Amino acid sequence: MAREAREGGGQRRDRDRNNDREREAGDEFVDKLVTINRVAKVVKGGRRFAFAALVVVGDQKGRVGYGAGKAREVPEAIRKATERAKKSMIRVPMKEGRTLHHDARGIFGAGEVVLRAAPAGTGIIAGGPLRAVFETLGIADVVAKSLGSRNPHNMVKATFAALQGATSPRQVANRRGKKVAELFGAPEKQVETADV
Repeated sequence: MAREAREGGGQRRDRDRNNDREREAGDEFVDKLVTINRVAKVVKGGRRFAFAALVVVGDQKGRVGYGAGKAREVPEAIRKATERAKKSMIRVPMKEGRTLHHDARGIFGAGEVVLRAAPAGTGIIAGGPLRAVFETLGIADVVAKSLGSRNPHNMVKATFAALQGATSPRQVANRRGKKVAELFGAPEKQVETADV
């Protein structure tokens, strides 16, 4: 029993050490380890331990993806998760290359997040899993709040649901067959009346 408790403590230290891990991957991608969890499969001879990793990958220029991987060793789980994250990348339109164009709400399972566009200089005001997504995406100013589940998987998936619904004025204008200026309502021309 004491041996299992010791193993759990060591695993927690490893998680803390890996949690801040940020490295440059090939193809100018930045990947962040969101969480790593030790899972056990009970078999006839006892328990078999494996590790489940959740990784977020982005190019810090508007593309981001997430992936989960499971393996008997931590590095292999992280590698699998990183490969899956690269395959599931999405493009998010950004305003001035630093924030969202509009507020967004995302729901996945019991996880719910609210993302709000913020003025320059605000920074990233968000919790752990959400912060990892925004840092790899390249957003510099955003306010985010998790309202539902604190499970990192649900939080990340809810964030991606919100980001997939984000649009830019250009996309809306194209969809509606208008010009961007028409969407914002161009100022009306003042009619000058001549004195008679």
